[in-house]
Amino acid sequence: MKKSVTLADIGQRLGVSTVTVSKALSGQGGVSDELRQKIITLAGEMGYRKAERTVNTGEHVTIGVIVAERYLEEMRSFYWKLYQELAAKALAKECFTLLEVVDAEAERTLQIPGLILQHKADGLIVMGAFSHSYVCNLAEKADIPLVALDTTIENGKSSVDAVVSDNMHGAYIMTNYLFSLGHRDIGFVGTVLATQSIEERFLGFMKARLEHGESMENVVLSKDRDMEKGVIDMDRFFHVKADRMPTAFFCNCDVTAQRLICKLESMGYRVPEDISVVGFDNFVVDNFNKIGITTYEINTGAMAAKAVHVLRQSIRNPAYSNGISYINGKFILRESARKIGPPIPFVFT
Repeated sequence: MKKSVTLADIGQRLGVSTVTVSKALSGQGGVSDELRQKIITLAGEMGYRKAERTVNTGEHVTIGVIVAERYLEEMRSFYWKLYQELAAKALAKECFTLLEVVDAEAERTLQIPGLILQHKADGLIVMGAFSHSYVCNLAEKADIPLVALDTTIENGKSSVDAVVSDNMHGAYIMTNYLFSLGHRDIGFVGTVLATQSIEERFLGFMKARLEHGESMENVVLSKDRDMEKGVIDMDRFFHVKADRMPTAFFCNCDVTAQRLICKLESMGYRVPEDISVVGFDNFVVDNFNKIGITTYEINTGAMAAKAVHVLRQSIRNPAYSNGISYINGKFILRESARKIGPPIPFVFT
C-alpha cells in the first residue's frame, strides 16, 4: 500500500517546518505568497490529501486546551486548577487532554494554535479570555469544534458554545451579604475591563448597590492589575485615601482580596474590625492571611465536566449546539467580614 504523503514530507522537501506547511495549505498568515505557492504546488505534485477526521463518535478523543500565558504567572493559578479538573473529567470519559499555552506574541499576531495546525486534537477548549480579534479569528478558521470555558466567544454573527460561572449573580450575592451586615459604603476592587469575568462581577456588584439605593457616582473603585499582563499589584493600583475609605470591599477574586487585606493592614487598618473584605472564587495562592476570606466558590468540577460533555457532543454531531451554560457556585462564610449595624433594606424588591 502506498504511504500517504504527510505535512512533514512536504516540509522536508522544501526545508521548512511542518507548521509552515500547515499554515500555507490552510490559508493562515505568517507565510509569504511565494513560499505558499511553492508549498501548494509541491503538495499537489506529491499527491497530498488532507486527512479526514473521524466524527460522530465523541469517544476516545483528544481534547486540546489553550490558555493565555498571562494567566499562568502563578504556578498555582486558578487556571492550573481548572485544567486539572478538565484532565480528570476527560480521563473519566476515556478522553485525553493536551494543553497549549499561548504567549502574548502569538495572541497579538493571531497565530492559530499548533494543536490545530498539526491536527493533534479532535476538539478545542478555549480556557479563559483572549483578545476579541484572536478568538474571532480562531472561531472562523479552526476546523474542529470549539467550546469556551470561563469566557464567551462572540463575533457579532454567531456564538461559540460556552461554559461559565454565574459571575454576575455570585457578585450580587456577595454584595448583598455586605448590605445585610449593615454596610452601605462598599467599594469594588478589580480592573473592570481586564477580563469578562471581572466585568460581570462588577455588574453584579452595581446591581446590588442600585437596588439598595446607592448611586453610581459615589462608589469607590480601585484597579487591581494591569490590562496587558494581568499581574495583580496592590501597591501600584490601590490608592484609596483615608477620607474615602469604605467600611467594606468586594474584591473580584480571592487573590485580590488576600493581597488587599495585607495592604490594608500595612496602612494601619484591621480586617474585619475596621474594614470588611469579601472575595470570589474560593481560591488563594498562599494562605498567608491570618483570617479566612468570605467568598463565593466557583464549581470548577461542574464547569469542567460540562465543557467536556459539550465538546464530545459537538465532535459526535457537528450540528449540535448547547449555547451558554451558567454553572452555579455557593456562598462560603469565613471571618473577613463583620456586622456593623442593622441590614440595609432594599429600595425595591
